[in-house]
Amino acid sequence: MPRHSPHHLFLVSHVDEQKKQLIQKIQKLFKKPKLGLLLLRVLLGAIMVAHGFPKLKGGSDAWESLGSQLAPLGITFFPVAWGFLAALAEFMGGLLLIFGIYIRVAACALLGVMAVATWYHINAGDKFYEVSHPLALGCVFLALMFIGSGKK
Repeated sequence: MPRHSPHHLFLVSHVDEQKKQLIQKIQKLFKKPKLGLLLLRVLLGAIMVAHGFPKLKGGSDAWESLGSQLAPLGITFFPVAWGFLAALAEFMGGLLLIFGIYIRVAACALLGVMAVATWYHINAGDKFYEVSHPLALGCVFLALMFIGSGKK
């Protein structure tokens, strides 16, 4: 077994100490739950705005198509109005998440939209990967209803 010189042992311990300090810095960086919640809200909000804006801009034809997704739930009246409300919930809910106001209200509205989307995909016989997107978002919005903005 080779013997290490005292100089080599010093270098190894110095490198180990640097690694330990780097790991501690990284751990400290990620121990910021408020920053994590801010990132979650802003990024998810931006995604919802990006999903909702084209639907809002699509007009009554797009709203009718969107609102008709309530048919599997037995809601066949006023599809244009329901579609508009769903698009508005995605767009405005996303903005509310970004700005950190009325988080629980926004999350509740978005949860409703995702619940309908999940049910629509299940009823259509879609594969799990198609169902999982609105289902996962619905889970996040449900959690945000309990968490709120994280400001208090």
